[in-house]
Amino acid sequence: MKLYYAPDTCSLSPHIVLRELAIEFELIKVDNRSKLTADGRDFLTINPKGYVAALELDDGKILTEGPAILQYLADLKPESGLAPRADSWERVRLQEWLNFITSEIHAGLAPLFNNMLPEEAKSIFREKLFRRFSFLQETLSTNAYLAGSSFSVADAYLFTVLGWCKFFAIELNNWPALLAYREKISARPAVRAALRAEEKV
Repeated sequence: MKLYYAPDTCSLSPHIVLRELAIEFELIKVDNRSKLTADGRDFLTINPKGYVAALELDDGKILTEGPAILQYLADLKPESGLAPRADSWERVRLQEWLNFITSEIHAGLAPLFNNMLPEEAKSIFREKLFRRFSFLQETLSTNAYLAGSSFSVADAYLFTVLGWCKFFAIELNNWPALLAYREKISARPAVRAALRAEEKV
């Protein structure tokens, strides 16, 4: 498999999951501005949407969109417990979390990267985002992980997008359970390995 990634993007979450599952893969860096891969190809021929992550399977098929990639990978090794069985109620709950992260946290942080937005608009996005953080604070005050007592692909995704807070001087101290959760995830060997690899590649 080949994982197309760019540093400090949501492609970190499937990178973490690949390492959690000990699946052999090739990591290929993409320049988000030029849309060229590290080996000189036009990334738009791989993913016409133009953004990472993209996962190229051994048969040449390309899978995009983080939540889809995460569930696909987890299902390759169901014994890992990174996602519940596809026909279970717990799997529906996992999908609920993945959708929440995508629409409320990932999409909530994304506008803050836009330098053209006036500060007044950004403050509205921050206020909404902070309400979502308060919801996560409640959840993580009683649950070790998003989907219960064990690490799942949803945790890899939330950890990834929470990492963007550093770009906007958003401190998680106001949400101590969320801060402790992020520190706990950051200590996982697969997470540390993924972060180190993305710094070096």
